[in-house]
Amino acid sequence: MEQQLRTALVVMAKQLGKLGLNHGTAGNLSVRCHDGMLITPSGMSSDDLGEDDLVWVRMSGEQRGRWRASSEWRFHRDILLARPEFNAIIHTHAVAASTLACLRRDIPAFHYMVALLGGDNIRCADYATFGTQALSDHALTALRDRRACLLANHGMIAAGRTLEEALKYTVEVENLSEIYLRILKTGLPPILLTRAEFAAAQAKFVAYGQVQAADV
Repeated sequence: MEQQLRTALVVMAKQLGKLGLNHGTAGNLSVRCHDGMLITPSGMSSDDLGEDDLVWVRMSGEQRGRWRASSEWRFHRDILLARPEFNAIIHTHAVAASTLACLRRDIPAFHYMVALLGGDNIRCADYATFGTQALSDHALTALRDRRACLLANHGMIAAGRTLEEALKYTVEVENLSEIYLRILKTGLPPILLTRAEFAAAQAKFVAYGQVQAADV
């Protein structure tokens, strides 16, 4: 079980780099494991990352591994504790999302895909120094009833039941961020969905995805 999770986490870390969602030593990701989590180490590029480089962190904060855990381990731990439906967390400095985060702007309901992330906006958490408990507290507030958020002057977080689901949400936040930035460049205000329109989109997402067709 743990070895499989280590393999999956390394593969996902490298995939984030290939997709251009992370670069260098920026960002970090984790997955729930036993009574703690596996997380990427501090200051290591995904290009150099191996399965033995991952750090296991107990929910109490105790660490086991050859390196120190990512400086952001607190918000990974706190999200997993507060949100038992999540098993995987991805934090990136993806360009479009980070740009909006530096503007300290929420992403409003300008597109129906915002509903995929859990609510009628993607919130931007208040600013706090990286690696601090204050940042973790702000992230938890921004993630209330959400699957993703921005971090002011920093980046973004996405969480899911699996690493694959967390990646799906990461990709969607970056895509929505890019579209929203293009709208802002026009100088025109975005036309937001009405409450009824957005509620209809949320209802559709309840059963969204691949399902096996009934026999005919």
